[in-house]
Amino acid sequence: MSESSPAPASGETAVARVHEIRDRLMTELRKAVVGQDQVIEELVITMFARGHALLTGVPGLGKTLLVRSLAESMSLAFKRIQFTPDLMPADIFGTEVVEEDPVTGKRAFRFVKGPIFANVVLADEINRTPPKTQAALLESMEERQVTAAGETHPLAPPFFVLATQNPIELEGTYPLPEAQLDRFLLNTVLDYLPKEDEVNMVATTTSPERSKPQAVLNGPEIEEIQTLVRSVPVSTDVVRYAVNLVSATRPTLKDASSLAKEKIKWGAGSRASQALVLAGKARALMDGRYNVAVEDIKALAKPVLRHRVIPSFHAEAEGVTSDQLIAELLKTVEG
Repeated sequence: MSESSPAPASGETAVARVHEIRDRLMTELRKAVVGQDQVIEELVITMFARGHALLTGVPGLGKTLLVRSLAESMSLAFKRIQFTPDLMPADIFGTEVVEEDPVTGKRAFRFVKGPIFANVVLADEINRTPPKTQAALLESMEERQVTAAGETHPLAPPFFVLATQNPIELEGTYPLPEAQLDRFLLNTVLDYLPKEDEVNMVATTTSPERSKPQAVLNGPEIEEIQTLVRSVPVSTDVVRYAVNLVSATRPTLKDASSLAKEKIKWGAGSRASQALVLAGKARALMDGRYNVAVEDIKALAKPVLRHRVIPSFHAEAEGVTSDQLIAELLKTVEG
């Protein structure tokens, strides 16, 4: 574990405020979403770390409601894109139309912005559209801009893509390309609710009125928190642990473990190490700490790595998942 680092005097109030904001966000989101506290926390970590998140789960678990509620609690412009097999890139980014001036009769092109021009973009069921359209999101996610007809259009900050996907075993799904998967900071899994939570959820959602989250944050405040997240110090030992954990997923290294060689087809790249540390900084701030601990890295290992570690054919044949592989690696990598 890293030693505690005191926040600068000017930053103590900011750190305490982020912790308070985290509690207020959780309170507001629980009004609309029941029993998904860990999922909510991972999404907030993603936004504070200026990343994008992938939500995986079977239909009917409230993924769309969760993202919409998150946007409401942060007073951000929200757009939903329903991904379908016939969706084209222009349906996401926008298109140029020809307009004629009624006075002069002259014609000119005008760019009509698509739904990607929002603060929070819900890419609903992203793996139900072919890879061509999936890959079209890469520029906007990485560069936070859109290029159309040779002209670049910046996306107003803060900008987040929160994509939902169905398990690939379901009909009509297209696996996301590894290059796009790597653009998501976290892959959050929504599972079935415990029975008591489901009872509460059903009672709440079938009542005459739905509790709507109140706005806790606005865009400029989120950008301030994102800047603060970057300033959180992290010790060399913690960074080394994150890098060692990611390296342990790579089966092609000379010192790769037998587990990696036998059960992993493809390991995580350097972006995973960056994601672990950056998400760890956000988690520490939300916990009211101005330092990153090894425990932060361990807690985020699965959501950061599960979409970046590809099980081998041998592992898939045995029913071994990436989550199980990561759990085994956590036992072997010294922290």
